[in-house]
Amino acid sequence: MQPALRQLVDYVKSAKVFRRNKKNVEFKILAALLYFFGLSLRKTSDFLSLFEEISHESVRIYYHRLKKVLKRPRKKERRLIAIDETKLKLENNQIFVWTAIDVDTDECLAIWASEGRTSFHAYVFLKEVLKYCENRPEVVVDRGFWYKWALKRLGLKYRHETFGERNAVEGFFSRFKERTKRFWNRFPFNSSFDSVQSWIESFMAFYNYWRC
Repeated sequence: MQPALRQLVDYVKSAKVFRRNKKNVEFKILAALLYFFGLSLRKTSDFLSLFEEISHESVRIYYHRLKKVLKRPRKKERRLIAIDETKLKLENNQIFVWTAIDVDTDECLAIWASEGRTSFHAYVFLKEVLKYCENRPEVVVDRGFWYKWALKRLGLKYRHETFGERNAVEGFFSRFKERTKRFWNRFPFNSSFDSVQSWIESFMAFYNYWRC
């Protein structure tokens, strides 16, 4: 077993993330990783059930719970942050997923779902991003009008780019959309906003873990 995976197993065991231990921790981590890498809940369940019975609901639970032990970004000096947002569907409603990427490390610093895309939403998200910065880093964004007021309000230097260093966040969204297209970029029927936020936070946690 690779050292990083062995460390994750140790974290999960020490944190007692799972109250019931009928299945070993390694099996639960494998289920969550297979789902993260693109298998559906049912396909993950069907494949792993060849070795040990597991329901698709158990796979979903493992995916959401494991983010509790995957380390969040640490607060430090950062040079440049790339920020962007993308659209998804929650039932018949359009929602927006905001993401911030450290350009130098490709680390995802924050991810957040909102029902709107306004200057206020941009401000709230940027405040969250700054929790992981010891300084006031420069920010690179596209020309969305909702960023200008928020960036100036927070006293952040910024610049507009279509390509260049902003590609860091585009690269993240490329992988993110590869995953969400498995359910046609539309969250399952009866999903709550809280469950959407939990899902994208889990994706961010696994993305950062695997990137490292």
